[in-house]
Amino acid sequence: MVFYAHSLKGSPENHWQLLVEHLNNVADLAADMAEPFNAADWARAAGLLHDLGKYSLAFQERLRGGARVDHSTAGAKEAMARLGEQYGKLLAYLIAGHHGGLPDGVSDNRRSLEERFRKRPPELAETPPDPLKGIALSLPAQNKNSKPGAQLSFFLRMVFSCLVDADFLDTEAFMDPQKARWREGRPGISDLWPRLEKYLDKLRAKADLAPLNQRRNQILEACLKAAPEKPGFYSLTVPTGGGKTISSLAFGLGHAMKNDLRRVVYVIPYTSIIEQNARVFKNILGDESVLEHHSNLPAPAPGEDSENPSWRRNRLAAENWDAPVIVTTNVQFFESLFANRPARCRKLHNIAGGVIILDEAQMLPRESLIPCLEALKELVVNYGCTVLLCTATQPALNDADTFKKAAIQPREIAPDPPALYRDFRRVEIVKHDGELSNSDLAARLAGESQVLCVVNTRTQARQVFQELRNSAGSSGCYHLSALMYPGHRAAKLAEIREALASPGRVCRVVSTQLVEAGVDLDFPVVWRALAGIDSLAQAAGRCNREGLNAGLGKLHVFEPDGGITHNSLLAPAQEARSILRSHDDPLSLDAVRAYFENLFWQQKHLLDEKGLMKLMEEGVSELNFPFATISQLFSYFDSPGEAVFVCPDNEKREAIIQGLRHSSTPGRFARLAQPYTVQLYPEELQKLEQSREVERIGEGLFPVLLNLDLYDDDLGLVLDLSGQAQTESLYI
Repeated sequence: MVFYAHSLKGSPENHWQLLVEHLNNVADLAADMAEPFNAADWARAAGLLHDLGKYSLAFQERLRGGARVDHSTAGAKEAMARLGEQYGKLLAYLIAGHHGGLPDGVSDNRRSLEERFRKRPPELAETPPDPLKGIALSLPAQNKNSKPGAQLSFFLRMVFSCLVDADFLDTEAFMDPQKARWREGRPGISDLWPRLEKYLDKLRAKADLAPLNQRRNQILEACLKAAPEKPGFYSLTVPTGGGKTISSLAFGLGHAMKNDLRRVVYVIPYTSIIEQNARVFKNILGDESVLEHHSNLPAPAPGEDSENPSWRRNRLAAENWDAPVIVTTNVQFFESLFANRPARCRKLHNIAGGVIILDEAQMLPRESLIPCLEALKELVVNYGCTVLLCTATQPALNDADTFKKAAIQPREIAPDPPALYRDFRRVEIVKHDGELSNSDLAARLAGESQVLCVVNTRTQARQVFQELRNSAGSSGCYHLSALMYPGHRAAKLAEIREALASPGRVCRVVSTQLVEAGVDLDFPVVWRALAGIDSLAQAAGRCNREGLNAGLGKLHVFEPDGGITHNSLLAPAQEARSILRSHDDPLSLDAVRAYFENLFWQQKHLLDEKGLMKLMEEGVSELNFPFATISQLFSYFDSPGEAVFVCPDNEKREAIIQGLRHSSTPGRFARLAQPYTVQLYPEELQKLEQSREVERIGEGLFPVLLNLDLYDDDLGLVLDLSGQAQTESLYI
């Protein structure tokens, strides 16, 4: 009997894909993908067994229009039968999960691996005589400094990535060859290096001999000098304005070239600046060389797909990160490292053997710091990666037990960071005692012609802006928060930059923290509500950025009206108070180090709030890994909830709504809607739904704002936020 893996609609059966061909193709592809981390035999074995259940008559009937069939359990059980309780069970996780996701070993629900073993899948009409002939499996060597559960579950997730990506790619090559061809033609790292050199030559030729430009050039040269060194952990401690974006890219590409690494992954905490950095990289390296992977990436309108090859190619590359330079978010990167779903895990094997640049490394989340560091350590120690921690405020990771035990403490690249801090220092802090009311704060802002005020909550941003507008008039007053959709914020930022570029023009801005961390603005005076020292340093980076003030710029730090009420801000604010009292310069490197030592390492029990490391180790002796549970629990940052479509452009809005309601491909219109969304907390969205201001439409029940009177050109989405104290969530 002839057995098939995939059918083609409207084609005779002799044009269908043979099952044996698919199994061998996936095995070969997966093995190639796993070769960089010495797991080729594991990936090959998984590929040969993953679709074994398709040898059943029930599945063959499914290809001809029959009922759905479980075709993955058979391969998982076959792995156990052939390889036993150890290797067989490990392979079984991958095979059982190659469609629905890596399961928990044991759990209360019906999706665990234990429950899968109890199932009776359709009987196989035929079984290859020895599908694993010539394959010799062995467990990866146990690193004495690793936790066995964390190391082995990470290994399985990486092999799983190879299996599911190979399965997707071979299926795509058969079902849609034209789509598969769109993946071809990406340049490699070696093609990009001459482009960067050409850009750097132009940069050096244009640079004047001002002292700060000389210091920027020294930082760049230090990065180029460090590039040939061996893979490992590095840090680049460079003050705001030191040119770390270009210098870190130069290190990344040069390091990849010299060490035969495969790609550079640039990881950024804020979606508000990711497009800015990606645009810089594309200008240097070319559009086809840089993949942006984030939720704000605009999609072409319906019908433009075939006319936009760059977007189409990037959309495919986003599935598995098959591009030389990736620019993505912290959320996308870290949540993928702990994911269990095939679509989220496909990219992982392409991270191996790469350079990972963590921009604004101080943004690593305190409540899940230990799991994040453990994942980074695994990538460096066992998967051939280099990690560069890039920031003005290094989070004292040399004190992390994870790194101390593995003897992989970050090596600093920047030449003399304390001297760099002194040379680039352009701001002094002015401390204010006691709480400052919103009206008093607005009055002080009104006394400045150009000033930025950064507060911790959306509520206070709105209230202070309204007070300021009432006292100083609306001319030259701006508000920024994530209650404005991304394009709206970008337009306001452009207006603000234009105002700042005009001498004597009034420009007063009240913003949440989205304006920090890389947003290119330069104010002579900045006011900042009390927050962590790293946040104060970010605010300082928006003050006297180009050194145009006659003296130092002023960063005013004040206690907000009502104090610090949000739980995530309490500990950072308390440590910041201590640093502000004990250090003459609270932004100095010594002060920053003391801040992070107190915040992180004196309270280590708070660095894995959900107990993920304990969960990984609990069942390791029985090889019971909680893949699904970990994926559900791990959240890089707490999301504010759901995205609501708020587009005020009537024509564009109506086209997207009709697509969500009636299109056979509503997911496409959901992508089109994404750049016009704001994130709402559950209670906010529930209130809008109850008052029928928001309706869920389409099969995906996408929330859409019906009452556009609630969307204001100054404030964005206007909500009744009284009594709420919620920090801005900018990380999705």
